[in-house]
Amino acid sequence: MNVRGRVETKTLHPLNMPESMQTKNAPGRNWSISGNRFLVVSILVASDVLLALALWRAAHLLQGIWGHGALSPYALASVVPNVVVWVGLRALLGLYPGYGLGQVEELRRHVFALFATLAITTVFAFASNIDGSLSRLLVFAWILGLLPCAPLLRYCAKLAMANLNIWGKPIVVVGAHDVGARLLRDLQREWQLGFRPVAVFDHRVAPIERVLNGVPYGGTLSDAVALGREQRIDTLIFAMPHTRREELVRFVDLAKLNFRHVVIVPNLVGITNAAVVARHLAGTFGVEIEYNLLDPWSQRLKRVLDLGATVVGGIFVLPLIAALALLVRLESSGPVLYADKRMGRDGELFSCLKFRTMVPDAEGLLQTVLSENEEARAEYIEYHKLRDDPRVTLVGRFLRKTSLDELPQLWNVLRGDMSLVGPRPYLPRESIDIGATQGEILRVPPGITGPWQVTGRNHATFADRVQMDVSYVADWSVWLDLVLLVRTIGCVLFSRSAY
Repeated sequence: MNVRGRVETKTLHPLNMPESMQTKNAPGRNWSISGNRFLVVSILVASDVLLALALWRAAHLLQGIWGHGALSPYALASVVPNVVVWVGLRALLGLYPGYGLGQVEELRRHVFALFATLAITTVFAFASNIDGSLSRLLVFAWILGLLPCAPLLRYCAKLAMANLNIWGKPIVVVGAHDVGARLLRDLQREWQLGFRPVAVFDHRVAPIERVLNGVPYGGTLSDAVALGREQRIDTLIFAMPHTRREELVRFVDLAKLNFRHVVIVPNLVGITNAAVVARHLAGTFGVEIEYNLLDPWSQRLKRVLDLGATVVGGIFVLPLIAALALLVRLESSGPVLYADKRMGRDGELFSCLKFRTMVPDAEGLLQTVLSENEEARAEYIEYHKLRDDPRVTLVGRFLRKTSLDELPQLWNVLRGDMSLVGPRPYLPRESIDIGATQGEILRVPPGITGPWQVTGRNHATFADRVQMDVSYVADWSVWLDLVLLVRTIGCVLFSRSAY
């Protein structure tokens, strides 16, 4: 089959790539789909089984410490079927190996598998009249242990396999222009998805550069089909959202001859989100977009989670808050806390609390710096921040790098002015810069943390941060908030990019 506009180029197969590219991108011939997948699944299953056995043993010891006596023979033997059920449910939910699953969807399936295991165990115990022989404390302790430990171990296993260059499966991308380049960047950044682009193709014009974001150009769509057949690559992504429907149908017809999975990036920029569901409407294809935050019960659930996590977490961080307040007070005169007016839900202004990190009269000093320094003025216009800000104190720099200056905002969460996770609390003067998306962002309370804090940090432009907040509002779910909270902890402990 000939594709219109084909440009004859020499196909660049992974096995013909430069040695440096082979190491980074290329799968071995006929190995990635069979041997590599089997190895990855074996490692993930083995790590889950070992973790489950270790936590069962820990729950057993905990039961003994709490004085509930020795385990019955049935309770000791039940560890095997419980582990088998848990691992089996994870397999049915596609978590082995789980290529293409984002962190939010992966967490949702993990929690579902755990509680389904608990339900099956409970039903079986009652049906067999042996519920008295199986300690409820043991089972609940085991489930509660798996809840945080299994995702953490899975991340560590993925990271180890990525370092050994065995995590992920090879894919090809068709679309060597802006959309394709952005897709390649996203896939390389979100390495946990396990999609490893080995070559990029285009149906018309060959790109000037033979390499796009580190991925070699391999020719036209026909070359992509040949590569998929020869290298047993089973996934192709069309990143050509502006292609006419007739052409796209022809391309898909050609691709489906050799690719089991064909993904199409649609021309729905600014519309789609993570809650998209395909619908079959009496023979017509439809896409349902569900906005969870418009559901009153979802909003109530988010508020309950905010209050519960803030009260419990606040008890543990209260000594840290007191110590940091003392450091701020000892370094310079002035109030310990800084209250700044920010835009809350529906644009209502509220006093956003932070530890004071700047010298007195910081706003006046900022205007002086911006009027005298053209480079600083350009940086502030783009980022709304200054990397070398003369207003920041010594303790303030530490608080900003660790993001601990925002701990007093826990009080704002208790008051209902803010949420633990949400869009950035914007200044009133930034209203014009936010633009038309302001109404969408201000539908929800701002958050102490959010997508831009754990993704872009201060390297993202102001426009990028606004777009991240818009996507957060559209994509919101309980699972997304949990993922962002965990990633925030990692940023506070290990990242020093904030300023």
